[in-house]
Amino acid sequence: MLSKTLFVTLITFVGAPLFTGILAIAMFGFHASDIDFTVVGLELLRISQTPLLSALPFFAFAGFVLSESRASERLLAVVQGAFGWMPAGLCLVSLLLCAFFTAFTGASGVTIVAVGGLLLPALLKAGYQERFSLGLLTSSGSLGLLLPPSLPLILYGIIVQQMEGVEPFQLTELFMAGLLPALVMVVCLFALSGWAWWRSNVGSMPFDGKALRKALWDARWELPLPLLVLWGIYGGVLVLSESAAFMAVYVVLVECFAYREISLRKLSQIAVESMTMVGGVLIILACSLVLTNYLIDAEVPTRMFEFVKQYVDDKWVFLLCLNVFLLMLGMMLDIFSALVVIVPLIVPVALFYGIHPVHLGIVFLANMQIGYFTPPVGMNLFIASFRFKQPIIVLYRASIPFMIALLIALALITWIPWLSLWHFDK
Repeated sequence: MLSKTLFVTLITFVGAPLFTGILAIAMFGFHASDIDFTVVGLELLRISQTPLLSALPFFAFAGFVLSESRASERLLAVVQGAFGWMPAGLCLVSLLLCAFFTAFTGASGVTIVAVGGLLLPALLKAGYQERFSLGLLTSSGSLGLLLPPSLPLILYGIIVQQMEGVEPFQLTELFMAGLLPALVMVVCLFALSGWAWWRSNVGSMPFDGKALRKALWDARWELPLPLLVLWGIYGGVLVLSESAAFMAVYVVLVECFAYREISLRKLSQIAVESMTMVGGVLIILACSLVLTNYLIDAEVPTRMFEFVKQYVDDKWVFLLCLNVFLLMLGMMLDIFSALVVIVPLIVPVALFYGIHPVHLGIVFLANMQIGYFTPPVGMNLFIASFRFKQPIIVLYRASIPFMIALLIALALITWIPWLSLWHFDK
């Protein structure tokens, strides 16, 4: 197995697509076990018949449309009008706006590019230090991965539901599981922001009711969107795929016809870009499930558990080791690749330790969220360096206090499973 992993690493480094390496491992394994290759086609067919899969392209398309419009400017005006008067209110505005945008676009890099350029001048103008402002926006870029309808959250649910031996759960239960952990992360970052606000003696802007009413009116078509989507899902009116389709249609009508910010020609370009991304994710997912089939037949998860059990006999120690591993993984892999490659390996081992798959999913995504901006190679550090035109070493130093705050939040999320599983007690 080690030699096969090295082979995939080698062909990936020389430029081959990731899915070819994943599929190569599976086919080598099936060939060595004298299993007919028709199982590959059957596995690809099985993923194509997953009902939840149709939600991914709709949510991705809607997120891309929102990121190309001026929705971020209108939402910033609303959140700033509502919360900007509070102590450290502009920091809270930054956290909430980034969380909202990442949840609906599914990509933290998009949030930094689309929203960071608006928030950085506002923070500097308010009197916050540049280093603090850069760290806040870089770390906030991945907030929202735990909030519905985050694409990584949906993808985790799809992957785990395809696996045998996993306690069944609804995707809406996974959505609810992310609410309190996301809140814990926002609170930890806001606490750090409040301390910085107190130290730098930054004033608060006065409440302006007139400006807030204008901002609400300007964003009147976009503000109902999250409420309508969540009401459709949790109210039992629409299933997830229908909610995704509704969101895509609603966003197109609003941005193309109500605000007239996106032309039909540009809409077609956005569709191509978003579906290219989704297609890449789906082919990696399909090949990953083929590999999962082989790994289960070869009893790899069981062997992994036996190996780990020799050194770790407590599930809390296992979670600690898992967090360290996932943080390093989050620095090196994008979240979609990490999901489809690593989740099928760690879920069976986690089940042996009695860890609920929903709790594991929240811990996994929380680690990926922090890994995005963990020095030295966190992806968001380089995106922020490009977007804000700052040396990467400046972003390293700026992000460390925020990483510590989120590591505290991660510890709470990991060792207090109730934060993820509270709704299962009902």
